[in-house]
Amino acid sequence: MKEDITRDLIIQTSLKLFNKQGYNLTSIQDIMNATGLPKGAIYRRFENKNEIAIASFNHSMEIVWEHYFKATQFKASATDKLIAMFEIYQDAVYNPPVDGGCPLLNTAIESDDGFQELHELAAKAHNQTLLFIQSIIEEGISLQEFCQDIDSYSLASFLFSTLEGAIMASRLSLNNEHMLHSIRQIKILLQTYSIKNQEV
Repeated sequence: MKEDITRDLIIQTSLKLFNKQGYNLTSIQDIMNATGLPKGAIYRRFENKNEIAIASFNHSMEIVWEHYFKATQFKASATDKLIAMFEIYQDAVYNPPVDGGCPLLNTAIESDDGFQELHELAAKAHNQTLLFIQSIIEEGISLQEFCQDIDSYSLASFLFSTLEGAIMASRLSLNNEHMLHSIRQIKILLQTYSIKNQEV
């Protein structure tokens, strides 16, 4: 399939607009102004703003997943992989993977039953991330890095919720200390689940 450079421009530009100022506050006119494209160029590629939002959200999650994979792929231990996932947001205020903060968090806050398809996409992305974290924890259990009696899903839910909460607090206060505090506390928590520490 031939690459549509204009379509990519619309998606990448809209992604930033939606993630920084929200779906409801972003208009087609805003997208036209930011891309420099006429309305016809946009509507030849997308039926409406909803279609643009869906394509933009999917692309934003591709960016986040790319960061997750790059951060974790060469880490030897489950603990290091989990910490690496947190650390991609250690500068949540000024340099997050996607400009404007976490697209999953922002979309989850704004999406509702009025835009059910976007809400379902966000819920699916949340579950996929949760299961990815759980798989890392279970890897640590199987390799006898973590204690065998850990509830992997419960711990994954806590870690992911902590990550999203720290992003929100850091961006709200314009201070990354909340993310740094969370990373520090998660390191301490994971050490308590370490078999090595249990044997001491």
